[in-house]
Amino acid sequence: MSDIELAVNGTLMRGLELNQNLLAVKATFVKEAFTEPAYRLFSIDDVHPAMMRVSEKGKAIAVEVWAVPPAGLAKILLKEPPGLCIGKIMLDNGSEILGVVGESICCENGKEITQYGGWRNYINSQN
Repeated sequence: MSDIELAVNGTLMRGLELNQNLLAVKATFVKEAFTEPAYRLFSIDDVHPAMMRVSEKGKAIAVEVWAVPPAGLAKILLKEPPGLCIGKIMLDNGSEILGVVGESICCENGKEITQYGGWRNYINSQN
């Protein structure tokens, strides 16, 4: 089976805290991309983001696409913070791939940061 494309929107991205989880399973960076404008982004205690697809007031969110060996996908998911899971993500080019999303209860308790357009922009604004 070939590698699975996975969109990540937070601490799994290059150079951030959990990126090692991708590298440990031999995942490879494919490209930077944006979601279609149908997502909202929340900061969970300023530790990690949670992204949720919505029917209204969504924006395009910056993501990284990684090619992940199938055996590594479960290992990555098991190391994700509580409330994060794998779902289908729609990219702005119309393609649908797997991606990290937040459960609604996780997002309900987070601070909305959609206006920053991505986790990197948000954490850079905090410095």
